[in-house]
Amino acid sequence: MRGEYKVPGGKLVAVDVEVQDGRLRDVHLSGDFFLEPDSALEDINAALDGMPQDAGVEQLAHAIEGALADDVRLVGFTPEAVGIAVRRALGHATSWEDHTFDVIHGPTLHPAMHVALDQVIPEEVAAGRRGPTMRIWEWDAPLVVIGSFQSVKNEVDLEGLASHDMMVVRRISGGGAMFMEPGNCITYSLVVPGSLVEGLSFERSYAYLDDWVLGALAEVGVNARYVPLNDIASEHGKIGGAAQKRFASGVVLHHVTMSYDIDADKMLEVLRIGREKMSDKGTKSANKRVDPMRSQTGMAREAIIDAFIAHFTGRYRSRMSEFTPEELARAEELVRTKFLDDAWTYRVP
Repeated sequence: MRGEYKVPGGKLVAVDVEVQDGRLRDVHLSGDFFLEPDSALEDINAALDGMPQDAGVEQLAHAIEGALADDVRLVGFTPEAVGIAVRRALGHATSWEDHTFDVIHGPTLHPAMHVALDQVIPEEVAAGRRGPTMRIWEWDAPLVVIGSFQSVKNEVDLEGLASHDMMVVRRISGGGAMFMEPGNCITYSLVVPGSLVEGLSFERSYAYLDDWVLGALAEVGVNARYVPLNDIASEHGKIGGAAQKRFASGVVLHHVTMSYDIDADKMLEVLRIGREKMSDKGTKSANKRVDPMRSQTGMAREAIIDAFIAHFTGRYRSRMSEFTPEELARAEELVRTKFLDDAWTYRVP
């Protein structure tokens, strides 16, 4: 059995392993990583030989760490990466190549519908009615989307919100507030089985699930990098941020909003936290647009989205899809009963 894991920003780790009587046997580690001294390779193999076949990534990594001398250097990979490769070999963890993704760039919807769909699609994936899904939002009204645990009064200037005829919606994932006008940012949601991030810490899972978009950004001329915990940035500053929710069903929701061309003055009138961040940067007045993707690419938002979809479908086994009538009906119900209900929106005082 063989398992592979490509470390985000690092090297490929591959493990060939057999199982006898519930124990790992004949373990062989390989890859394009660097390891000094060479003899440490056999130490890693020996540390894994005899481990229980149901050992988790943390247990496997601990065994490797305990077998290595203090002067051993692992470059481009970690003991955890080896553990993930082992788990994949045994079928406990999966890779991108193990799945076929539904890709949806659907119709323009009321913004609250997208927040509701971030609950509906994970339910469908968990039930087996839909495969892992990457979808890109299109919406028809300005809004502020706050994180599940944020306070509206702390994050949003309600007078500024009303003056610009905007609404506020609370999403089911954590993280910070997003200022979203139609056409000013690019947002996508990725819904995957937990097996795809099995063994990864929250921090590492963020980078792993967004590795594809760094490649897509590079193709449109943006040299981007991941900044822990959940930011995507270029040499010109932050481009976007990610948020995540892990469901009891074992499904993971991961979504990202990236700035295309934001009216910074309006944002500062609506978001209180925006003022604090701008103040920290010594900026007295925005009086400009925040346009990292528009200015760096010279491309229309629609062209960037097309390039993102082409990159994703070229990188992973995918099929273009649409929302089902049942999914839209369920989302509409949640909009009425939850996401536009003040009891949900203002649940954090």
